[in-house]
Amino acid sequence: QVQLVESGGGLVQPGGSLRLSCAASGFTLDYYAIGWFRQAPGKEREGVSCISSNSGIKNYADSVKGRFTISRDNAKNMVYLQMDSLKPEDTAVYYCARGNACLAPMKPSSYRYWGQGTQVTVSS
Repeated sequence: QVQLVESGGGLVQPGGSLRLSCAASGFTLDYYAIGWFRQAPGKEREGVSCISSNSGIKNYADSVKGRFTISRDNAKNMVYLQMDSLKPEDTAVYYCARGNACLAPMKPSSYRYWGQGTQVTVSS
């Protein structure tokens, strides 16, 4: 069955970095776009970044442009989100999800399969 498993979250100080990983299984990653979303307490889930199947298209939310970098390794069935210069407002549960295309703006309804999420907390 389709599975997406996030890892790499944790507690980091403002200005620090984290690298999130999304391990895909049960399908051929080469054929699908992958998106990263986040949800903070009391807020709606928002799209952070997405990457097309061949890495030709990458989109970022304005709030993370220049700080986050998405990448993928189809041979390893992995997608990554490198997060630098982290801010307290980046605190949220981060999810990876499978979609058919990397479009902007990112809509959660366009992604069918989701991981369980990984907590990222940015605090001093």
